[in-house]
Amino acid sequence: MTKDEWIKRFVTRMIDRAGRDHFDDGELILDYAYATAPSYWEDGGSDGEEPEECADADMSYWGEE
Repeated sequence: MTKDEWIKRFVTRMIDRAGRDHFDDGELILDYAYATAPSYWEDGGSDGEEPEECADADMSYWGEE
């Protein structure tokens, strides 16, 4: 899978699971997903980790302070 394909799947997963368009601070989740995906690609996606798993892992921290 190419980096672009991987990022698209990561972003799609995050948007589908979020159930909303914005964070409480007004930031678009879409913008966050596109900004975050490349670092997950570099950390494991390029080695075969699934984008959906990485998106889920990131989202597991949402709401924690």
